[in-house]
Amino acid sequence: MPTTLAAAPAFDLEAVLASIDTMAAQKPVAAQIVSIANSDDTDARTLAQTLASDVALAGRVMKLANSAYFGMRGRVTSLQFAVTVVGFTTVRTMATVALTDLDDESRLPADFWRMSTCVALGASTLAPRFGERPQDALCLGLLAPLGVALLHHNDSDGYAELAAAEPTAVGLRAAEVRRYGIHAFRLTAVALEQWGFPPSMVTPLSAVDDLAGVDGALLRVALELAARLTVEDHVPVPVEELTSGQLREDAVPPVLDKVRAEADELRLAMLGE
Repeated sequence: MPTTLAAAPAFDLEAVLASIDTMAAQKPVAAQIVSIANSDDTDARTLAQTLASDVALAGRVMKLANSAYFGMRGRVTSLQFAVTVVGFTTVRTMATVALTDLDDESRLPADFWRMSTCVALGASTLAPRFGERPQDALCLGLLAPLGVALLHHNDSDGYAELAAAEPTAVGLRAAEVRRYGIHAFRLTAVALEQWGFPPSMVTPLSAVDDLAGVDGALLRVALELAARLTVEDHVPVPVEELTSGQLREDAVPPVLDKVRAEADELRLAMLGE
């Protein structure tokens, strides 16, 4: 018998996005980085100077720059060099994580960061096969679940029940639309678009369910690989179906090995632990 969920609280998209703007007033350095990191007038020195005002966030950027992902273990000793190593989009992504309280695991669904780091590393590793830049794909994977966090913040008990009742990702997105009028990835896309993130990070989120299209293929396969690593009893979906034949199953095992090896370190860097 299907589970009957309690009525969803009124979901006001504008109010949710406005609440993030309210958070920005409490985290001015992170908000400033999100604002200036995409400006043509910003260079690594300027961004590092701004970043230095937030010790916790600066520490995370340094930790990420020295992680296995960037292959610079222990060699990044200045914040300006760290900004150059990880790239402006990554710094902006990390500031967005701080701005939206994604670094507070107590306010997130269980295994939120375990899933998101696997998505990010899977997307980054496979990015060249889809003509994308690995660092951009890493950022897309890290921010893609932002909408999940926003829905969870708005309706924590109801969202937990919804997620438990839907065993597949496609089914969960359909259930989100029925309950909230929007699915989590589309909500992320709206938020990122509002903050001026480039179309390359917005479009895949809106196209994730268009199996015939190429725009969401990299994100779809990254989500599938992350599910194989993190979701108990997950029924694998052939990657050929998710990518219109751009990727074959024989390419998957080494990617899974890389994600397994690096996911924990990436999570710790993003959370500053």
